[in-house]
Amino acid sequence: MTTLKSFQAEIAQISTEKQKLALKEAKEAHAAAELARHHGKIIKKEVVPEDLVEQDSTEVPLTDLVLSEGDGDLLRSKIHKALAKGHGELLLPLGAHPSPIHTYNPPEPPITPIPNEGTPLSVQKLNQILERLRTICSSLNTELNEMYRVEGTEGPFGVWLIRNKPKGVEQIMEVRVAVVGNVDAGKSTTLGVLTRGSLDDGRGKARVALFRHPHEIETGRTSSVGGEILGFSPTGEPVIPSAHGVDALDPHGHVMAVAKREKMGWEEICSRAAKVISFIDLAGHERYFKTTLYGLSGCAPDYVMLMVGGNAGLIGMSKEHLGVALALNVPIAVCVTKIDMTPPNILKQTVDMLVKVLRSPGCRRIPIFVNTPQQAVDCARFLGNPLGIRLCPIFMVSNVTGHNLPMLRTFLNVLPSSQSDDKYVVDAPFEFAISDVFSVPFVGTVVSGVITAGTVHTNDAVMLGPDSVGQFVPTAVKTIQRKRASVESGEAGQSVSFALKRIKRGQVRKGMVLIGRTETPPKAVKKFEGMVMVLHHASTIQPKYQAMMHCGAIRQTVRILSLDHPSGLIRTGDRSKVVFEFISHAEFIKEGQLILLREAKTKVLGVVTRILG
Repeated sequence: MTTLKSFQAEIAQISTEKQKLALKEAKEAHAAAELARHHGKIIKKEVVPEDLVEQDSTEVPLTDLVLSEGDGDLLRSKIHKALAKGHGELLLPLGAHPSPIHTYNPPEPPITPIPNEGTPLSVQKLNQILERLRTICSSLNTELNEMYRVEGTEGPFGVWLIRNKPKGVEQIMEVRVAVVGNVDAGKSTTLGVLTRGSLDDGRGKARVALFRHPHEIETGRTSSVGGEILGFSPTGEPVIPSAHGVDALDPHGHVMAVAKREKMGWEEICSRAAKVISFIDLAGHERYFKTTLYGLSGCAPDYVMLMVGGNAGLIGMSKEHLGVALALNVPIAVCVTKIDMTPPNILKQTVDMLVKVLRSPGCRRIPIFVNTPQQAVDCARFLGNPLGIRLCPIFMVSNVTGHNLPMLRTFLNVLPSSQSDDKYVVDAPFEFAISDVFSVPFVGTVVSGVITAGTVHTNDAVMLGPDSVGQFVPTAVKTIQRKRASVESGEAGQSVSFALKRIKRGQVRKGMVLIGRTETPPKAVKKFEGMVMVLHHASTIQPKYQAMMHCGAIRQTVRILSLDHPSGLIRTGDRSKVVFEFISHAEFIKEGQLILLREAKTKVLGVVTRILG
């Protein structure tokens, strides 16, 4: 019987191979289209200053250049190149760090301690390096921020963050975090406290501003895919309302009620921020599980934050949400809330159960309780790292007293940007997945989602589809907004909104795509083949079986036409090649895309291996 871990590794290999092949073809088509469009003219690109052009072709590691006292221009060029690769952000560890593999994953049985990583530095040497870096960062219009500094046995060590000062909203880094958990786990309250900078009053006042519908305010339950943002300035400070005062009579130092009602607009946050954390607040009630599942699949989150109430534990839909996040292979962080009101014995039971579940064979995660800036930064650096360090940071927080909230903000501040992921390729034909549709007065039809490939500018001609008969219709991008601020362009990895020309609201649905016009027209798919593994099913799955399929922003019922299995059917734990057919209408899917089938308690994970037409 195939394990989930080995099947996920096989999925990753299939996806990588398919994406590499598709990327090569896409880049060739993109280059040919650009050449034809410009009729042989030189395409204008961003001009890089001559002093930033790398003068030495040899690949010298950045840390070696930082430690040496050699060519300052070469170091400046290397830092500029690293910032461009990291989309405006670079984490730089200095000094002899304890090996993270040894620290967070101790070998069993004990062996000889693994030596520290990095070069030991004296206090004087480290100060000289930092002074040199400050001079270079000043010339590059960037900020050098100290995340933490520790006096170790072999000298001082720490991590410093170099971050660009964005010239506009187009250059702001973005990280998408899906917030899941059971009902009353404190999801909306925690987001309200994080984004507004004020503490809760103990009765959920911080969450009211996050609700989108009247029935959510009445019941106190989130039923839709909500969104909030938390901005961080170039210096790493959270962008929150500044008019905060502390009530001297309050023993916990709560922020006064006037600050709790204060709210910053997204435009103001983006004008002051260099990095934005986009929270996807998902529903916790079982009735809205399909909405939560769509948010985890269609909104393309980079990380999942699982909220667990300290007084209730890992119960109900929390386990379902954790299982989906594990199946989709999204890095997970856990927040245990309400620790101020939970009795110590109940809190210990919750923590013990959480650790047991995370260490179980189904999860295989290494729980790390974050209490220091060093732990917060290291967990952000190595979370989801392919080196095998499958960390799962746990934050014990209180929204009433503010316990550990600074550590959570530090962790979010240094999480890698979503645009740094290799799956988002800028040098490819434009492609955009629609996850939501609106009809805005005096604007027209507006669609929102994530740009999965390429770049787009205002007034660019695109194709919208597939419609109910599998056709793509021409349209154009009238305006572009990112985080409710108008921009002139967008690129792969960014979540944006488009106003479309000559398109009515009824012509658009979730799951459709916008594709740049190329010589080869896009094709809608009705049948496809996938490699699947049954995570859970009460009995057996046979041909003609129907279930709801989630594939990115697509959510539609599919029928199984045939199974490539000796017994002709599959059970829990089995894997097989399966031919699927969409029930309602054709969709735009590609080889290598992840698919998830759900029907009641049934869950089937898979990957698209072949398009059949």
